[in-house]
Amino acid sequence: MRTHGLLLVLLALLPTMALGLLEGLYCGKDNCYDVLGVTRESSKSEIGKAYRQLARRYHPDLHRGAEAKAAAETQFKLVATAYEILRDEESRTDYDYMLDNPDAYYAHYYRYYRRRVAPKVDVRVVIVVVLTIVSVIQYYSGWQRYDSAIKYFATVPKYRNQALEIARDEIQEKIQKKGKNRMSKNDQRDELERIIRRVIEEKMDVKGGYAKPTLWDVLWVQLIICPYTILSFIVWHAQWFWRYTVMKQPYGREQKLYLIRRHLGMGQHQFEAQEDKLIEEYLHLKLWQRDNFVTWKAEQDEEMKKKLAENPRYKAYRRYMKNHGPGRITFED
Repeated sequence: MRTHGLLLVLLALLPTMALGLLEGLYCGKDNCYDVLGVTRESSKSEIGKAYRQLARRYHPDLHRGAEAKAAAETQFKLVATAYEILRDEESRTDYDYMLDNPDAYYAHYYRYYRRRVAPKVDVRVVIVVVLTIVSVIQYYSGWQRYDSAIKYFATVPKYRNQALEIARDEIQEKIQKKGKNRMSKNDQRDELERIIRRVIEEKMDVKGGYAKPTLWDVLWVQLIICPYTILSFIVWHAQWFWRYTVMKQPYGREQKLYLIRRHLGMGQHQFEAQEDKLIEEYLHLKLWQRDNFVTWKAEQDEEMKKKLAENPRYKAYRRYMKNHGPGRITFED
């Protein structure tokens, strides 16, 4: 009996499966072309004309009575669904594929829900908007870091005194000029801070990640000039190989600094943020030569180990690790 029941269910579903119509997809068990009264060869204009005629016929407002309105509303929704599917070329192609390949159930579900879930906005527009937002945030953040650096230098006595020394005449002149108008102490203090900040901005060469931002650093500009950047990179390395590997030309200051930076594993901004005195020491030690750098690095590591060995906190940490171990947690912790 159970086998006969399953056979009857399969026989009942067979016509629908043969037509490639699945419940919950597109027009359900109804054929979208039949719903609109058109064929697969009908043009987009013919489909639109058929939809408008049926929409006027089954519009719920044109029917009276609860049952008539409910039936008209159901048919109206079905007509609207069929039109939405067939008016779009991609959706119509997916629907025709389902009719032609009734056995590819998983492909039908994938195609149908891929279109429903996928965003309607053009991906190119999304990329442009995202790049623009990132570029604006990047430029604004650069100015925030630069402003923080200037404020910090204005509080450091060394740089503050230098700025006061440079702008001494200007400060005295403004105080005397505005003294006639009886400037308050707060106004004098604000004016002094503005002068110090301006002098620091003009004289201080802030480098590294806190350098003054430019439009050339923005992501959008970097993407636009990317071909030029790649070409410059290739030309630079080709010239380096020819001059200093093949022709054995002596290194200049710029080439020596490049080799030192590469040995140290630093980026351009990070290396430029080093103090001038330290960079001159690198040059004095001839660290662009690999052997000299290896010897210097070993000495630096050994000196660091000695400093750590003498550091009370590091000694306490070593005692803790020796007694407790890295993986042991107790209530004493």
